[in-house]
Amino acid sequence: MATWNLGTTKHHVLICNGSSCNRVGAEEVTQAIRTEIANQEMDEYIHTTRTRCNGRCHDKCVVISYPDGIWYKDMKPDDARELINSLKTDQPFVQKTSHTFCGEGFQRTEGTVKGISKQKQKHH
Repeated sequence: MATWNLGTTKHHVLICNGSSCNRVGAEEVTQAIRTEIANQEMDEYIHTTRTRCNGRCHDKCVVISYPDGIWYKDMKPDDARELINSLKTDQPFVQKTSHTFCGEGFQRTEGTVKGISKQKQKHH
């Protein structure tokens, strides 16, 4: 197992590898993003982590970028170059953005499914 020095890391990219995303190509998306990072020599600035389900299965494949707090939806291997270019320039990949952190929570972009509430139902 590796222990990476994150001292120069500017972006942490979380790539969903939960079951819904895996069924539609999460492995290929993961490899394409990692290949693009290497091709653009951005390894010391962008760290990737595979995750399990992130709870936005309707948006599969899901990729999340921190610390900017941007969630991306419907990611395909062909989107890797534009994603990495967006991180290099600190400009969101707006065509694939589903949610953006705005200090008080996440703002859903137009056309993104709202989803179900996480609030527990009170039983009377």
